[in-house]
Amino acid sequence: MSLRTAPTDQELLPRLKAVADERRLRILRTLAGGERCVCDLQDELEAGQSLLSFHLRTLKDAGLVTDRRDGRWVYYRLERGALAEIEALLREMRSTEETPPGSRMCE
Repeated sequence: MSLRTAPTDQELLPRLKAVADERRLRILRTLAGGERCVCDLQDELEAGQSLLSFHLRTLKDAGLVTDRRDGRWVYYRLERGALAEIEALLREMRSTEETPPGSRMCE
């Protein structure tokens, strides 16, 4: 079993950009409750198929959601590993000790 190294900024950037949209954030919050059929997402989010497909594709390309086909329906769920990487970044940033202004000498 190999250990996963921390994602690079280049790997995280598309994920952060994807989350930085109100509709996509709502999709992620909805999927936090479990896997959903695209038809259910349309109803819950009051979104047309074309617009919803665009946002789901963006989230999928960023690695934040995965999908599976069952007959004519497509089901989406969160990619928990990708979310954990974003969470780790934020936790790292929050826990980094700040240097008080003026306490560091620049040469």
